[in-house]
Amino acid sequence: MQSPPPDEQNGRTVTPANDIHLNIPRRFYLVPGAAIIVGAAIGLVRGSQTTSLRFLAENVHRPPTTVQGWYFYNKTKNYKVLLGGVKGAGVEASKLAVIASGWVGIEEGLERAGWGQVSELGAAVGTAGVCSAVCESAALRCRTGGNADFFRIYRPTAVESDEPDAGGRVNDWK
Repeated sequence: MQSPPPDEQNGRTVTPANDIHLNIPRRFYLVPGAAIIVGAAIGLVRGSQTTSLRFLAENVHRPPTTVQGWYFYNKTKNYKVLLGGVKGAGVEASKLAVIASGWVGIEEGLERAGWGQVSELGAAVGTAGVCSAVCESAALRCRTGGNADFFRIYRPTAVESDEPDAGGRVNDWK
């Protein structure tokens, strides 16, 4: 059976007016895609290391005593490390993908607004400003007692005071 001529499909003539064209710039999918790959690699390493150390810390008080016990100990640890690495990869990849998509969006917006010469610089400054605002709001929530675990910000447990502690140090992180 012979296929229809290229300008006829399913009984309809295909003309350039009937074609649908989506002109998506390459950076719209290359930059976030690369960010996902880099974020997944970083998250896999960080998540695996964190989970490994956590497992060791949680089980340091009861080490296995038999060969079978060591086998199951290492088997359980390996599965937990793998799961922690995959979770970390997902978290870091999504964070970097959102940041990269924001960068591309700001850059495209500046180009469409006629600021093409400084669009990359504007996108970098805009993305840095948004990330800084997010981290500063997390730090503010941390100081006021909010939950800042998502941003991995150090949350001191000492009570704020101008008086020296037992070691003679003054808590001046306010």
